[in-house]
Amino acid sequence: MTGRSLTPEVTVQSLYETLREPLLLDLLGEMPADPVSITAQDVHRPGMALMGFAENFRAQRIQVLGESEAAYLNSLDPVGQREAMARVLDLRPPVIFIARDQDVPVAVVELARERGFPLVRSALPAMEFQRELTLHLARMFAPRMEVHGTLVDVYGVGLLFTGRSGIGKSECALDLIERGHRLVADDIVEIVRTGEDVLIGRYREVLRHHLEIRGVGVIDVQAIFGIRSIRMQKRIEVEVRLQEWDEGADYERVGMEDRFTEILGVNIPQVLVPLFPGKNITVISEVIALNFMLKIYGYDAAQALNDRIIETMKKSDRLRHYLEQDRE
Repeated sequence: MTGRSLTPEVTVQSLYETLREPLLLDLLGEMPADPVSITAQDVHRPGMALMGFAENFRAQRIQVLGESEAAYLNSLDPVGQREAMARVLDLRPPVIFIARDQDVPVAVVELARERGFPLVRSALPAMEFQRELTLHLARMFAPRMEVHGTLVDVYGVGLLFTGRSGIGKSECALDLIERGHRLVADDIVEIVRTGEDVLIGRYREVLRHHLEIRGVGVIDVQAIFGIRSIRMQKRIEVEVRLQEWDEGADYERVGMEDRFTEILGVNIPQVLVPLFPGKNITVISEVIALNFMLKIYGYDAAQALNDRIIETMKKSDRLRHYLEQDRE
């Protein structure tokens, strides 16, 4: 699927603002005025680097000082504390976090201020803080893109409607909403790959839950249909591609050949739906969602029908063979 790839831009400043309340952060000193980029998503404990061994130490990683690191610094005199911290800062980490609200030696704070380096303290224990920070960074660095389409939760299945502009994606979504289904995003869908094969779609913040209906204008779905008509985000499980009816095209009629589309390296089922006047695309969309769920639970209607036809043919052959051999 074509779309606009989004390169995640993560800075120390944005990370601090986002996690200040959830991770109980407290800034020691001042945050640098210029954005400080974070280019690596893994988190490290600099125990050996503090003592001077940095042979296999990867630069530019976020550092977390736990109780062991703090105890080592407190065992040194101010000159030793300054030298130990200078070894870590020379490896160019974007930020250093201090866990469990531990006291930071004055010499360390002064060195950080001299270099304009951000020190941030958290009330959480080191292991818990590192786990939460790692999960958040994984989300921030996840591959993402924007696609032109409409995402609707239909019976719990995320259907991504695509097709040329003006083909009727928003109108189809409006009809589905009126039937009790839930809108996630219209026009622009932001997609993030959060796992090996999981795609999460959500709305662009400025658009939120609005639909553009040609001839009517922009409508606020939540204001008209209520809070039950919307979702903040939804896993994308099937692409429903709308296209004009083509007399010369050979459309799938049985469903034995599955189609797939690739989004951010993940293959998901794709259903091509040709449109012509009077076609009930809303009910078809509901059937697509229900049929997908049946396949998830192990039942494939097309395969079941094919197996039944083959079994019927085998029985017919056995009966014909029996009658041919019956000479009485």
